[in-house]
Amino acid sequence: MNLQKLTRLDLNLLVALQALLEERSVTRAAKRLFITQPAMSRVLQRLRQQLDDPLFTRSGNELVATPKAQDLQLRLPAMLDGILAMVSVGEFDPASYVGEITIAVPEFFAISLVSRLIESLSVSAPGVVLSVLSDTDSVERELAEGILDFAIDIDKPLGTDIQATHLVNYSPSIWMREGHPLAEQNSITLDEILEYPFVQYYLLIAKRVSARTDARFDKTLRKLGRKRTKALVTKQFMTAMETISRSDCLMVAARYGHTIEENTYPIVRKGFPDDLPHEQKITLVLLQHERTFESPIHRWLVSQITEVIMSKED
Repeated sequence: MNLQKLTRLDLNLLVALQALLEERSVTRAAKRLFITQPAMSRVLQRLRQQLDDPLFTRSGNELVATPKAQDLQLRLPAMLDGILAMVSVGEFDPASYVGEITIAVPEFFAISLVSRLIESLSVSAPGVVLSVLSDTDSVERELAEGILDFAIDIDKPLGTDIQATHLVNYSPSIWMREGHPLAEQNSITLDEILEYPFVQYYLLIAKRVSARTDARFDKTLRKLGRKRTKALVTKQFMTAMETISRSDCLMVAARYGHTIEENTYPIVRKGFPDDLPHEQKITLVLLQHERTFESPIHRWLVSQITEVIMSKED
């Protein structure tokens, strides 16, 4: 190990580099680290000299990472987390932790989770700032790069560097307003539901959606030689809820309970038609990258998130 070379490297520069990689803006990175924009510009100049690379080029108001900076973005979060874990001696005290935790959560799930999680954190860890996103370009990549600390998604095969903690199972169902022509029936058929237009609401994390994007429901229908009519395609849960509560539109969603439609929207949920093949159980999991496995704050938050969800299930 070249200790002499390491003595010339300021650890604070690496912290600043991580902020620049996440924010892609000198101004936003400066605000994140509570320093002025000119000071951050000087830090960036020092980084360029130390690492012998431009690190970023400018495109409009955004910074675009060079190949070397992109490589550092993959390795830097794990290194900084390791240093933080090393210097965090003694038993972890969530009450003394100060920092931001970023989690990607599907909106339909965030509605019932986030407010109760904040209620818990405000008492036990008031220094935690929770940043919640509902879309991402790539869950695995953004977890690896440190853009995300956690993500909640359906259980599916992922890389060995991603750990999945079971959260909850839910069954798919057909949602409709109270008073809908199908609402009073004990069961519904495929022919009956296809007589009505659908709101295509994306339950899970998705960056871009359009009417041309097929959901699982569409793929199943195609195998049967059938197709549904779409009236609305959206990632906005409240927009979807307003639409089905004011029309005869149907929506495929989870049977897992939410507070918003119970208190605000009079919604009836029906099981899938018997003549429509479907998964009986869909599992949601909490995802994190291996760089956070030994982090005290991340381990503690996993327990808090699962506890909040279990209390909801009870």
